[in-house]
Amino acid sequence: MSNVGGTYDFVVNSPMGEQKGTMIVVPDDSGTSFTGSLNGSLGAMDINDGTISGNTLSWKMKMSMPLPMTLDCEATVDGDDVTGTIDAGMMGKMPLTAKRQQA
Repeated sequence: MSNVGGTYDFVVNSPMGEQKGTMIVVPDDSGTSFTGSLNGSLGAMDINDGTISGNTLSWKMKMSMPLPMTLDCEATVDGDDVTGTIDAGMMGKMPLTAKRQQA
């Protein structure tokens, strides 16, 4: 079972510039799904429908600013590093990178 849980410092390259913040990943006991949240310059968003497949995380988030929409997200965890994309529909796919905070 991969250890993907933790708090990550993330950067998203969005059309509005770099968005930075923290992402919290809390796997369930089965290790196949997770909950958490993303807190950044655009506010806080809860992680919905989080699934874990090996080292790949998939989830959705509801964004209210600047436009209400559901974001489809996918990322791969490699040790303490995360790379992935956030699909913002008509705004396109935005690259996401993150690094796990050390306890």
